[in-house]
Amino acid sequence: MLFQEPDNVVPVKRKIPTRKTTDGKKAVAKPKTSRRAKAATGAGSSAKPSLKTTVINALEDMKALEVRFLDVRGLTDIADCMVIASGTSDRHVRSVAQRVVEKAKEAGFRPHGIEGQQDADWVLIDLNEMIVHVMLPRVREFYGLEKLWDMTIAKRAARA
Repeated sequence: MLFQEPDNVVPVKRKIPTRKTTDGKKAVAKPKTSRRAKAATGAGSSAKPSLKTTVINALEDMKALEVRFLDVRGLTDIADCMVIASGTSDRHVRSVAQRVVEKAKEAGFRPHGIEGQQDADWVLIDLNEMIVHVMLPRVREFYGLEKLWDMTIAKRAARA
């Protein structure tokens, strides 16, 4: 229900605050907007990007190779989705993973765990609802996570 003023109320005229400029003239001061008004109108706050967008953008920024997004909701309870990407060298894998962690933290998503940064053949980042794997191509081919987790709708129906 919206607030409605009664008909017999006369609006109060407020004095508009002014300030003096450097040349001595009076200028109208900008009205201050309260935090509550900003929150109600959405002014001053930007929309928070999704975790998927944040991770994919971080991977693209660092030139990760063969980025693959897998929806694993019906297959496991550990995460809703997985992202698998490759790097060209152990240094590239390490820096890609580090950038994903930095961007996730900036966007407000706290990583629960990071594994494999020491050797950097395969770095796993646990972001609660998403698990990010950054691997060297030979390690990615050896373990074949795409074959393990990529279940199309037909395969899921046959499995159920």
